[in-house]
Parts: sequence; C-alpha cells; structure tokens
Amino acid sequence: MVTLDTRTLTVPVGIVRMLEVVLTCISFSLVASVGHFGSSYWAWCMFTWVFCCLVTLLILIMEFTTLHARVPISWDDFTTAFAMLSTLMVLAASIIYPTFFTCVSCGKQIAATVISCLAFLLYATEVGLIRAKPGEISGFLSTVPGLLKVLEAFVACIIFISLDHGSYSRFPGLQWCVAVYSLCFIFALIIILFTICRLLSLFPFPFDKVLTGYNVLAVLMYMTCVVIWPVYSFQNNHSRPSGCGRNCYWDNQVVVAFMTCFNLVVYIVDTVYSFRLVFFVTPA
Repeated sequence: MVTLDTRTLTVPVGIVRMLEVVLTCISFSLVASVGHFGSSYWAWCMFTWVFCCLVTLLILIMEFTTLHARVPISWDDFTTAFAMLSTLMVLAASIIYPTFFTCVSCGKQIAATVISCLAFLLYATEVGLIRAKPGEISGFLSTVPGLLKVLEAFVACIIFISLDHGSYSRFPGLQWCVAVYSLCFIFALIIILFTICRLLSLFPFPFDKVLTGYNVLAVLMYMTCVVIWPVYSFQNNHSRPSGCGRNCYWDNQVVVAFMTCFNLVVYIVDTVYSFRLVFFVTPA
C-alpha cells in the first residue's frame, strides 16, 4: 500500500526540488520553441534540462509516495550524486548555451539562460542541504571523495562532447588521450553505480585501497594527456584560425585541453584525500 508523505514537499529540500522542476522545464521549453541546432553543445544543453527535470520529478514522486524505501539502492547516495551531477550539468548548460547560441536581440535564449542560472543555484543549494556534514554517518557519495568522483565523471562528459573524431583519429597520441578519458570515466562510473546499488562488497580487495590505487593510476595517465593533447592538437594551429566561426574546431581543442588540466587537478586532490583517509587517519 502506498503511503503519501506530504512532509517531503514542505521541507526545504522538497521546496527546492519543486522549483528545480519548474525552472528546468521552462528552460527546455524556451529553447525548444526557438528551433533545433545540429551541434553537440546544443544537444547537451537540451539533454541537461530534460534529464534534470524528469529525474528531479521522479525523486519528488518517489519520496512523496514513500516508494523510495522499497527501491534496492542507497537512496541517499543516489540523491546526493544526482544533485551534484545536476549542479554541474546545469552550470555547464548555463555557460555553453549563451556562448554559442545567444545574441543581444535573442529574447527567448537570454530568458532561458537566466532561468538556467537560477536552476543551477537551486541545485547547488540542494547539494549543500543534503551533503554529509563532518561526523555524520552517510554513504560514500555524500562525502568529499564521492562528490569528487561525480565531478571527474562530469568533466569527462564535457571532454567527450568537445571531441572531434576527425581531429584525434589522425594521431596515435591523441587516440591514447581519448582512451585515457574513456577508461577513467568508465571506472568512475562503475564506482558510482556500485555505490548506489550497494555492491561495493563485491570488490575482491578493500575498497579504499582500490580507490587509492586507481586515483594514482588516473593521475599518471592524465599527466600524459596534459602534455600529449596540446602537442598534437596545436602543432600546426598555435592560434585561432581567422576564418573560424562560432562553432570552431579549434575552440573545441582548447576546451579539451583545459578540461584535461582541470580533471588532472581534481584527480590529484582526490588522490591526496584518499591517501589521507587510508594512511593517516587512525580509527577511533
């Protein structure tokens, strides 16, 4: 029997989620009314608003009907990971969309951008409301290392939508970089999914040590990409081509290079944090 819990809609987190649904739906509707663009960035923005709207609505329904208690997953980990991911996705959409598809006289596009920025603030607020506080017992994804894993996977997604097959397929070095992005993304995704589905016990070795070893390997691989990607991508194009338009391939190469450096920093922070937890924090 389904029990309705109206309290879930009146607490601060519930109110924030309802506003998120409304704002992401408005952003999607405004952009859809303008028309379609054949661009991976446009598709990313549209997917972001639709995905965040529908999943947030699903979370509201599941908690309102108390059906979330019957789902065989870690609900707290799922909602925390989703809130963090949505924050990053909506932030990216709020930056990407006006950069490529908005002009001074584009009223609907400007309105969609402003509303998307408000949605980002709401998702960031949700992360602050539900993230684990020091001393609280919570799931892995509610902690700093867990949130860093979500950030690493998200940055890899930005790299993927910026890749141009014609550019990296010509050089083995760039193919190595794409392989690194893919492998690290897959492993981060496995960790997130195993945590949500409560399958971490299936790891044949202690999870914290597996995580630390993976982080060290990811740092080393990303360090090679930080060097290799710019060397091959910009060897004949040290500056932006003069005749390149708004959706210039050179800009995509710069985005990949910058995001590679950014993800390297994230992995370094994650590695330092993992070392601290494994080797320097003594049990009480």
